[in-house]
Amino acid sequence: MPAFTMSLSTTRSRTPIATYVLIHGAGSDDWYWHRVTPLLKARGHTVIAPNLPCDDASAGLAEYTETVLRAIGRHRNLIIVAQSMGGFTAPLVCTRVPVELLVLLAAMIPLPGERPGHWWKNTRHSTDGPFDVKTTFFHDVPPEVTTEAFKRGAKAQSDTPFQKPWPLPAWPKVPTRFLLCRQDRFFPAPFMRRVVRERLGIAPDEIDGGHLVALSRPAELVERLEAYRARL
Repeated sequence: MPAFTMSLSTTRSRTPIATYVLIHGAGSDDWYWHRVTPLLKARGHTVIAPNLPCDDASAGLAEYTETVLRAIGRHRNLIIVAQSMGGFTAPLVCTRVPVELLVLLAAMIPLPGERPGHWWKNTRHSTDGPFDVKTTFFHDVPPEVTTEAFKRGAKAQSDTPFQKPWPLPAWPKVPTRFLLCRQDRFFPAPFMRRVVRERLGIAPDEIDGGHLVALSRPAELVERLEAYRARL
């Protein structure tokens, strides 16, 4: 019995534990992930959710990348999850540290040399019609979470990271998955299916929820992330 117990304990201690690096989108901060982070930590993972310097007019994608790298430090077994505009920063991080998996969540996918500010036109994204933050982004977020979000207010977003060309010559050689949100009103599912196919050459996975799925369906999102991890 003691030998069996020791063997079982050793086996458990070798179970791989990931470091999830969660990169938020434009005009946001780590609060976007506040319903996801405790669920991942409860499973024994390390979670790093850096605050990008969105409101700093001197900061571009290079500074965003350095912010993430400083937060990562010496951590390894990295799974990077990038939401929305975080899709421009995450691949840059992947060229600087070893990454097990990159998950793009309702994210912008850059092309070599593309300026983030040109992404909308280049992808033929339609911006016609009225735009209301609550209707577009919070339509499926629980009322109490929406109330808290509006009490906190939006973080200012500088135009600086939208100006310079994306510097990579090609997509980094890292396993990449794309998870689109079926009820996304900002990046509608048919639009994203096409963009993912054209720019990454893969079929996206899909989850119910709107653009802010980490706020509306955190448990379902964590299950998807853990399923990806299990297949590494």
